[in-house]
This record gives sequence, structure tokens and C-alpha cells, in this order.
Amino acid sequence: MAMVKSPLGDAAQKITGETLQGALVDLLDLSLVGKQAHWNITGRHFKQVHEHLDEVVDLARQYADTVAERAVAIGVNPDGRVRTLADRTANPQLDAGYITDDKVVAAITDVLAQIITRFRERIAATEDADPVTQDLFIGLTAELEKQHWMFSVQH
Repeated sequence: MAMVKSPLGDAAQKITGETLQGALVDLLDLSLVGKQAHWNITGRHFKQVHEHLDEVVDLARQYADTVAERAVAIGVNPDGRVRTLADRTANPQLDAGYITDDKVVAAITDVLAQIITRFRERIAATEDADPVTQDLFIGLTAELEKQHWMFSVQH
């Protein structure tokens, strides 16, 4: 069995691996919450919000892959299994069924705000442990904050 030797020391690898795993859970769950809203949205602003949700889903999926690959690059196995997501997500979940566009906008704004808070914590946690991962988190947080802004102004 091949193993990836980490370029980080044990302590830095542990801290960075934990932050990457938390980020992976956040991003995979965001993509699922976004798709759930995308499929079930109703209301006057359906088309605009429906299409905007796809932007968030695409962003989350792209960065989930980047985060997972970074974990492997430092010798940590990412865990994106459904059970792991269900057990570890901190994101609020949408109700089942149709959801009006105003409730979708409010919910996605809230989910993004919570994820951004955790990403800012990850930025701080990786400052000394792994500046490369910190840089990844900084870029991703900027994109999440942009999406948060775009949703928040639709209230």
C-alpha cells in the first residue's frame, strides 16, 4: 500500500489535517444544501435564485476537491462519506418540500455566514502549522464571502 509522506511535522500535519477535514465536510454539505434548495425553490425570484444556487454548488464542489487533494498531499486521508457528513456537519439543514425564494435566500445567507466563521478559524489555526493550506483557506473564504454578500443583498 502506497502512502504519502507528509512535508509537515506531526503536530502541523495533525492541525492542518483536522482543518482540511472540517472544511471538506462544510463544502460537501454546502453543495448538498444548495442542490436541495435549487430543486425545491418556488417564488417570484425562482430563476435568479435557482441559477445563483448552482454557482454556490459549483464553487463548493470545486473547492471540496481542492481541499481533499490538499489533505492527501500532506499525508492525510480525506473522508467525504455520507455517514461522516451526517455525523459532523454543523450547517443548519433545510426543511423538506418546497421552499419560497425568500426563505432560501435567508437560509443560504445563514449557512454561508456560519461556514465563513469556521473558515476564518481555520485560517488562524493554519497560520503557523501550514501557510500553504492557510493560503488555500484565504482564497476560498474570499469566494464564500462574495457569495454571502450576493445572497445577503437579496433579502
